[in-house]
Amino acid sequence: MAHPGFFQRQASARRNTSLLVFLFLSAVVLITLAVCVVGYFVTRGESSNLAFHHWLLSYHGLMTAGAVVALITIGSVVRWVDLADGGERVARMVGARPIDPDTRDADERKLRNIVEEMAIASGVPVPDLFIMTNETGINAFVAGYTPGEAVMVVTHGAITQLNRDELQGVVGHEFSHIFNGDMRLNVRLIALLAGILMIGQIGAFLLRASFFSKNRSSRSSRDGRSQAAFGAIGLALFVIGYVGVFFGRLIQAAVSRQREMLADASSVQFTRNPEGIAGALFKIGLKGGYLYTTSHASDMNHMCFGESTRMKFTSLLASHPPIEERINSIQPGMLARLRSRMRDTESGQNIKAATSSLQPGTVAGFPDLASDVYKAVGRSRTSPLASSVAPEPQPRPANLSDRVGTVSHHGEEFAARFLEQLPATFRSLLYTRAGAIQLCYAMLISELSKGQQQERLELLPPHPLLSPEPLLLDKLIPSLRTIGEGVYFPALELAMPALRKLDPEERQGLMNNVQKLVAADNRVTLFELALTSFLSRHLAPDARRSVPVRHRSYRKVIPALQRLLTLMARAGTTNADEAQKLYGEAMAGFVDTRGNEHQVLEKVTMLQLRAALLALNELSPLLKPAVIDACGHCILHDGKVEVREYELMRLVADQLDCPMPPLAG
Repeated sequence: MAHPGFFQRQASARRNTSLLVFLFLSAVVLITLAVCVVGYFVTRGESSNLAFHHWLLSYHGLMTAGAVVALITIGSVVRWVDLADGGERVARMVGARPIDPDTRDADERKLRNIVEEMAIASGVPVPDLFIMTNETGINAFVAGYTPGEAVMVVTHGAITQLNRDELQGVVGHEFSHIFNGDMRLNVRLIALLAGILMIGQIGAFLLRASFFSKNRSSRSSRDGRSQAAFGAIGLALFVIGYVGVFFGRLIQAAVSRQREMLADASSVQFTRNPEGIAGALFKIGLKGGYLYTTSHASDMNHMCFGESTRMKFTSLLASHPPIEERINSIQPGMLARLRSRMRDTESGQNIKAATSSLQPGTVAGFPDLASDVYKAVGRSRTSPLASSVAPEPQPRPANLSDRVGTVSHHGEEFAARFLEQLPATFRSLLYTRAGAIQLCYAMLISELSKGQQQERLELLPPHPLLSPEPLLLDKLIPSLRTIGEGVYFPALELAMPALRKLDPEERQGLMNNVQKLVAADNRVTLFELALTSFLSRHLAPDARRSVPVRHRSYRKVIPALQRLLTLMARAGTTNADEAQKLYGEAMAGFVDTRGNEHQVLEKVTMLQLRAALLALNELSPLLKPAVIDACGHCILHDGKVEVREYELMRLVADQLDCPMPPLAG
């Protein structure tokens, strides 16, 4: 089926956000008018029988409308603030617990391995993992404001009832939501619906209050009439509030259905195994995915892999297309094949699942890849692990931007081999806060002599957590030397869940310490710039902030493009004439070079590069592919990727919010 690219999906998500705001405001206007109609009939006698449009502009009308708008706004703002902590707050809201990164539970370990493989293969930090321990249904969702702080929540039923291929299909579906910008939209929807729900909740409260007061006392007939009027108003508000919720969920479902079908297609693209996600959907159809242990099931419905709650008017309000439609959209005839397999006994299916996931040389449902050799990066620095992990050059997409937001066959193989051959002690340290902090230090000093390492570490101030730990560094540095520079970033991505657990002061202290180590020799390498920029992008106080679109053409960012492409052209070759040629070819996509040859800039400072990347990140998503491709033209012109070129490409991709998988050589 047709599958739009990463940048088109990002642009679509931004359009959906604007559309939802418009529809929400429309719903607020309609609810306000409906409440005002109720208020009009209640106060009609006091307002001298004014016509409704005149009453609406009277004191009573304006007060009624203002109160309704204020209540809806307060309800939305309260929930908005409540969810300000992002994905982790949503996970806690539904009663999920974090999965220990070093868990010994086999099912939880299976999930973590799949998620880590896909994160490394796609070039995004590993999301925090949570599990809804008491939920036996099969479901999952991701939440958060940015890919760098995403949280993935799965039910216990999902990790115990799905085999590895099926669970990988679900994870691929959820990664699509991370890439597509759906998470922020989903969290905002929860807040907007909470505001609309306020009117109905107030109506329900008034109804209960009137009946409670009526049952508790028998007062005068006047009191009885007041209670009846009170109850009637409550009933009217209750009906109006839930009519608003009905239309809110109708809007929610219309937007969500399209995104769910897109995420299914993305999962197949990522895993190249349509039977994985189709099998997961089939099991949901048989066993269900409803969430019974949380009162927020209906609030979360649009976020989940499958329907999380039963709904009336399913054809209108369901946030997901029917299971049969989703399976057949994945591959025609798939549903019939899955039904045919139901004739097998449950034990036979379990044996088949176990043997298929344990075959040597297979990776997460892929065919035997042992004969594939892919050399990612690090040609200038070979190492036993880097060479054994890295796949050999394969045909790559015509444009580097086509790789953004995808999980390639070669990237999955790279990730699986990297994780398989990573020393167990080294990997365990990355799951702890202390180990993740020391990793950042170790990557900056691993190539220095023992004496130089000690001198650099003495620059760091004492701190209970952030001080250098010689014992941990002695375990990390030898492994880093064995791994080689080319795979530093995958190790850093594994450490990100632990780094995200640092409080704001600790995050700032870590970044300050890293800056001290970088500045110690009065020069900044590309890796040092990439590391400091990566930490700043994902650990800074504004890391959850969505970068607004300020530029819908290249005209205002030409100086930024000149600085970036100057650096890229120089990194792509050591020959000055060749660098000038690459620079001119790269700039030709943004400016008219006829009769005006653009010269490579004499010097580009690191501060200028950072400023340039900040400006380019404010481009419309549809304008970013050309920037990525221009950079790719410079570093891939000779058919290979050096370590310094890869570091620069990862820096650019990360700062432009473009997940970049490992590059083919």
